[in-house]
Amino acid sequence: YDALDEETRRDIEDLVCEHSQIFSRQQLGFTDFTDDERARFAPVRQRLVRTHPSTGRRSLYLSSHAGGIVGWPVPEARAFLRDLVEHATQRQFVYAHTWRVGDLVMWDNRRTMHRARPFPAHEPRDMRRTTLVGTPTMPQPTATS
Repeated sequence: YDALDEETRRDIEDLVCEHSQIFSRQQLGFTDFTDDERARFAPVRQRLVRTHPSTGRRSLYLSSHAGGIVGWPVPEARAFLRDLVEHATQRQFVYAHTWRVGDLVMWDNRRTMHRARPFPAHEPRDMRRTTLVGTPTMPQPTATS
């Protein structure tokens, strides 16, 4: 976010994106989703620009699941999001970890895009995830069960 020009920062300040695993899976060629899957992975709205509650720093909230911008035509939204992802994943902004035995890597999902990389299947991995409660950037529908 900090490296964007002032005009772009102004233009994206109030944008809201729709994120869905359906979109990211479609990009990989998966198109046969059940009605249950479509309901379970319905788009979730998230602000494109977030302010970290502890540091006050702003960041882009992007992911491969971002498939649209509320109020924008789909082609333009996807092209713009693709441009932002290209900006955010420039070499100077990327950390690629070289694993060694005993390593522990942690990140804050509110400010970090992450992706798994291929690894040798014969090497064990111990993956643990901790999710903390936070304040949503947009009102979210209440789950019904």
